[in-house]
Amino acid sequence: MKEQIIRAVYDNDTITVYQAFNKDIAESAVSNQTFISPPFKKERMTWIKPSFLWMMYRSGWATKENQENILAIKIKRSGFEWVLKNSCLSHFDNNIYKSHEDWKEILNSSPVRIQWDPEKDIFLKSLNYRSIQIGLSGIAVEKYIADWIVSIDNITEYCKQIHQLVKEGKINQATIMLPDEKEYN
Repeated sequence: MKEQIIRAVYDNDTITVYQAFNKDIAESAVSNQTFISPPFKKERMTWIKPSFLWMMYRSGWATKENQENILAIKIKRSGFEWVLKNSCLSHFDNNIYKSHEDWKEILNSSPVRIQWDPEKDIFLKSLNYRSIQIGLSGIAVEKYIADWIVSIDNITEYCKQIHQLVKEGKINQATIMLPDEKEYN
């Protein structure tokens, strides 16, 4: 099995990524179908996650402060491909970078950070492969909000329904409700 896998809901034109925000940012994003500053802060790095369960882990099933609203954001695959081509790992890896100094230089000039974190199961326990987390800054954020977003939906209630089923031990029902993520290619 591959150690690093991008799993996502996608089609020929779009890929769905997830983000968690407070109510003000989420409502503004849904009503405008993009992120508007304010309340969104374009100057900050914003993290997108193609993995639904990793987003549930990060947000505590939409219960953590300022992460009470989960957004499913469909973006253009061309934008996602741009992100992958213009990224830098958030940590040094001597299999990829010639030297620590080389990596640091690329990191400081890159508008995209890539992090690989253990994927989660429906109980939010770590699995034996890693899922991608993508940090956008600078020009990447500009492109994200101005060109790549196709649609934004607030899926908080859907997330809470799945979580309730998990809490009640109705794992088969909860699993059936999960987004149909497949390996990205």
